[in-house]
This record gives sequence, structure tokens and C-alpha cells, in this order.
Amino acid sequence: MNSKTKIGIIICDRYRRCAGGKCLRSMRNKEGAFSIYKDTAVELVGFTTCDGCPGGNIEYAGDEMVKNGADVIHLATGFVVGYPPCPYINKFKAFLEKRYSVTVVVGTHPIPKKYLDMHTSLGTWEDAAWKPLIEPTMSDELTRANYD
Repeated sequence: MNSKTKIGIIICDRYRRCAGGKCLRSMRNKEGAFSIYKDTAVELVGFTTCDGCPGGNIEYAGDEMVKNGADVIHLATGFVVGYPPCPYINKFKAFLEKRYSVTVVVGTHPIPKKYLDMHTSLGTWEDAAWKPLIEPTMSDELTRANYD
């Protein structure tokens, strides 16, 4: 391993009671959006919620994570698989990148099969604007099933 990347994770407030199991497992196993770190050690430096619509904690969370050394902030998979998907996700990403000059990745753990099946049947992600938002978490079928 060549270097270490410090990561912050912001989750959707709908899942505020989430213990982070899927996000942390995928970070440890470098699956889903964390597959970009295959040759890099990772360290979690922050984990919190957006504080609900319209993201009252985004500014504070970003500031705290960057102060703790975050190189990258991940907006958790829950932002795209929750129903409806977060309408502010692009605004959160743009704000964090501009305000803190930090890389922002949409996604953490692989999209679970049950969520992919539901959103596919609903046509949620048919608009081309969703492709870059879900791409980092589109793992193979077996991996998605393991996150159900």
C-alpha cells in the first residue's frame, strides 16, 4: 500500500440510527464506492448525518471532517437508494467541493440487490443524470446480494 486516504462519511438523516455496518464493511473490504482505494490504506475521520432536509449539518460536518484531515467525503449510498432519493445530493456535493476543496464521492457500500430491483421497477434512475451518481456503487450481482 502506497499511502493513506482519510475519509469522512455523511449519511442521510432518514437513517440517523444506522450503526454504519454496511458502510464500514464496504470500506474495510474496499467494495462499492470504496473500490477506488484498492491500493491505499483508508482511515475513517468522521461519520455523521446531513441533519435532515435540506442538509442543515452539511456545512458543519464538512468543516469538522476537513479539520480532522479528510481527503475525501463520501455521501452514503442511502442518499441514492432511499425513497425518494435525496433531491439535494448534487447541491451537497458541489457545496462541499467548493467550500472545502475536498473530493466528494457519491456512495459508500454497494447498492443492495433489493434496492436495485425496486428502483429499477419504479424507473427511479432512468434519467441520465443518475448514472454518475449510482455508478460507484454498482457492484456485481453477488456483491449486491451480500448487502441485502
